[in-house]
Amino acid sequence: MKETYASRVLGLLLAGGVALAGCDKGPPASLPLGEIEATPPASEPAQVTGTAAPQLAPQPLPSVASLTDSVRAAVVNVEVTSRVQGPMGPHGLEDPFGEGLPWPWRQPFQEPREPVLRGAGSGFIIDPSGRVLTNNHVVEGAMDIRVKLLDGRQFDAEVLGTDPLTDVAVLQLQGKDVKDLPVVQLGDSEAMRVGDWVLAIGNPFGLSSSVSLGILSAKARDIQAGPYDDFLQTDAAINPGNSGGPLFNMKGEVIGINTAIVGGGTGIGFAVPSNLVKALVPQLEKEGTVTRGWLGVGVQNLTAPLAEAMNLPVQEGAIVLSVDEGSPAARAGLELDDTIVALDGKPITSASALTRTVALMRPGTEVTLTLYRRGDKQERKLTLGTRPDIEGVSSRRSPRAQEEPHQRIGLGLSDVAPQLQARGFPSGALLTQVVPGSVAERAGLMPGMVVMEAAAKPVRGAADLARILREARPGSSVLLRIEFQGARALRALKIPE
Repeated sequence: MKETYASRVLGLLLAGGVALAGCDKGPPASLPLGEIEATPPASEPAQVTGTAAPQLAPQPLPSVASLTDSVRAAVVNVEVTSRVQGPMGPHGLEDPFGEGLPWPWRQPFQEPREPVLRGAGSGFIIDPSGRVLTNNHVVEGAMDIRVKLLDGRQFDAEVLGTDPLTDVAVLQLQGKDVKDLPVVQLGDSEAMRVGDWVLAIGNPFGLSSSVSLGILSAKARDIQAGPYDDFLQTDAAINPGNSGGPLFNMKGEVIGINTAIVGGGTGIGFAVPSNLVKALVPQLEKEGTVTRGWLGVGVQNLTAPLAEAMNLPVQEGAIVLSVDEGSPAARAGLELDDTIVALDGKPITSASALTRTVALMRPGTEVTLTLYRRGDKQERKLTLGTRPDIEGVSSRRSPRAQEEPHQRIGLGLSDVAPQLQARGFPSGALLTQVVPGSVAERAGLMPGMVVMEAAAKPVRGAADLARILREARPGSSVLLRIEFQGARALRALKIPE
């Protein structure tokens, strides 16, 4: 998460640290001491004399010092210089990952600042030759990238590849001295269990090599940031500047790239799972981008009531709502209301699970779908196509040149790009962001939807919808006519009072 070094914030942080210094959150004694060693008591217990109550010997507290020492040298500070595209608008909204412009600039009604911004995030080295992983949003739009190591060495870096849809970027350090660098390994995020201890290291607020300890709070979180959301959730402290940094298991393996936070001090942070990252890195290193497999269907989750109504013996899967003409799904004979329950024998439990599974496969891969059609179980073989490039639909950050999200509503807006209209998208306002927990999310709005009409008025672009929402009476409901994946629908958006 890009962050400038503000002395005022540093002072507040230090003051807050004093207030919290007495709070210690250590792992339970059952953790393997080969990985978390015990810190011996400072002194021997006092002798019991007379009738005084017995004094208990201080219990050793688990420590992650040795684990930290073994991995922190490979964690780096990523400093970025980028050009400001424009000031925040009068309805500025921090993006849901705590990012956007560095926080001293995240104020509404602001005036343009310097033409160049200097921000910072984190990263980690995965190859002795200088290969670094970080977040896409840390280096997005960067003119210059400078990477600092714990030992004081600094290197320029270039971007080898980025994937905005999963927020992953691969950098390569430059210079003749880039060799024999400290590295960390990517571990198995699937092997992690909820409740396992995790360690986050990064550069929050520019405070280099900061360490925080927590647990894995949840897996497979979908926070509506994009079509491939599969985040790990943790309560380890993650703050602006931690973006791109590693989340370790107790073996010192990276099981996630820290990328997102919800609010400040809430104890809710998110990381891109390492198994997803491992699947992307080879493509990013070789091709600079990710080419994804494609079925060509629109799907929704199968629920228990739908399963009963459709006379299905299962309650999890992905129901086909639309089949793109000429797509692999169409050529394989998929029909509306087919319910996909497995792909190559791997269970498909939801629409997002199908999307993620297919996206991790290369175009040209032959797969077998297991599905139910009118109650009968069938198998269909098909060859995956190439997913159309629709990153503008699911981008994590709305273009700064476009209309900014409306703070009370929780929407990010953009005009529909001409290349998207050429692929059949209607004109209107494209939803690029839907903030989790917002009014917009509760109304059923999702990134990728196009709003064509609002309050019975035509919407030709982002500015039209932003104006209609600003002018709407607080407490009223605005009827939106939307199109999503070729289907049209209505949504009622209630304006906060």
